[in-house]
Amino acid sequence: MKNFTHSIWIFLLAFGSLFAQQEKGIIGTDNWLYGWTDFKSNTADYGEPTQILAGNISEDTKLSKRDVYLLLGNVFVTNNATLTIEPGTVILGDYDSKATLTVSKGSAIIAEGTETDPIIFTSNRSLKRAGDWGGIMILGDASSNKFGKGSVVSYYHNLNSSSYPYINYGGENPNSNSGILKYVRIEYAGKKLRNGNHLNGLLLANVGSETVLENIMISHAAGNSFEVWGGQVNMTKMVSYRANNNDFKFNFGTQSQLNNSLAVRSPYISSSSAGTRCLYVSSFDDIEDVDFTKPQTSVVAKNLTLLNNSDDLKADIEKGLVKEAVYVAQSASLDMNKSVISGFNPAVIFEDKIVINQENLEKIKFTDMYFNNCNGNIFVENNSNNEDLENWYGNSAFFNVYSKSQNSETFIDLKNERRPDFRLRINKIIASNEND
Repeated sequence: MKNFTHSIWIFLLAFGSLFAQQEKGIIGTDNWLYGWTDFKSNTADYGEPTQILAGNISEDTKLSKRDVYLLLGNVFVTNNATLTIEPGTVILGDYDSKATLTVSKGSAIIAEGTETDPIIFTSNRSLKRAGDWGGIMILGDASSNKFGKGSVVSYYHNLNSSSYPYINYGGENPNSNSGILKYVRIEYAGKKLRNGNHLNGLLLANVGSETVLENIMISHAAGNSFEVWGGQVNMTKMVSYRANNNDFKFNFGTQSQLNNSLAVRSPYISSSSAGTRCLYVSSFDDIEDVDFTKPQTSVVAKNLTLLNNSDDLKADIEKGLVKEAVYVAQSASLDMNKSVISGFNPAVIFEDKIVINQENLEKIKFTDMYFNNCNGNIFVENNSNNEDLENWYGNSAFFNVYSKSQNSETFIDLKNERRPDFRLRINKIIASNEND
């Protein structure tokens, strides 16, 4: 009887391990990347366009899966209209006209694909490159920490002055609704601007909390994949793949939540210059623009996987190709929980204007984290002495763990080009709270 009971316990333990899942990093009983993502998008051929989208969409309009659309020049959804896009629809951003799609304040986009039939925005070139077209901008009427309202006039190529009313954003409605983006891919966006910067895959400017943002993949963006200015934005199951600049950038007093999301960087594609990270959290670009009576940027990030996919991390670091994963700037708050940071140099950097004291450290939280194979963990910019930070975040009360595992040993399946699985391996991690 004793042997039988012992056998039952062994069976239950093994059975439970099969169906268990890691609590850190991206999570799910199944690989939620399967079906709607594409990590080999340069091989896709969607055929020639059959319809053209140009100028203003000033009345409710529906795009159909049966057509392939060419986005030509600067296209605006205006006049409180709603642009509805059927699952499976393909929209090609025109290279020659550096096409952009802007959902103006008061208007909406309903782009609700499915797991098996995502909506695709991509380049119209046969040989696609990052920055082929502009990207998508959604301009809402929630608030920010800036004085007055904002404009994105500098973000357009050959903008006609008649379009100026459609490029303003900002208001006082935190719960505003700009529509739905769900099961959507945005590929090869981020055209270069006259000032040398780039547009983003998706810019969310003062977007309100009723806007639905789920299962969005942005790949090969020449600028940032996701950029959020102000507003109250909730994002779930976001994927940024091989962005040239930041994967997720939050700014101008946004109150955002980012959940169960993935950023994969490549040392030979993602820029190694200062200012490009997986996660960039700031409250302003110029302090003179900020109204400090308003809430400053606050981001809650849970179950993220931030991964530098390097075959030889040490060599890539020596070549200067790998930088930090997370950057937190002055006056910004970050609460990061149950997340994985793997293969960076180091994991986290604080702006050197942040004074290291209890008040400021309580605004920047890292709890239940898994720091893996990073060349150092948390530092202040331009300061190699991080003893105070290591003592603070290494306290057992924060439940952070540290490891030096290779990516191939850490994640379930990185090499599968069609169906990669970036969840942590079950029972393969030997981690501790020792941060040396």
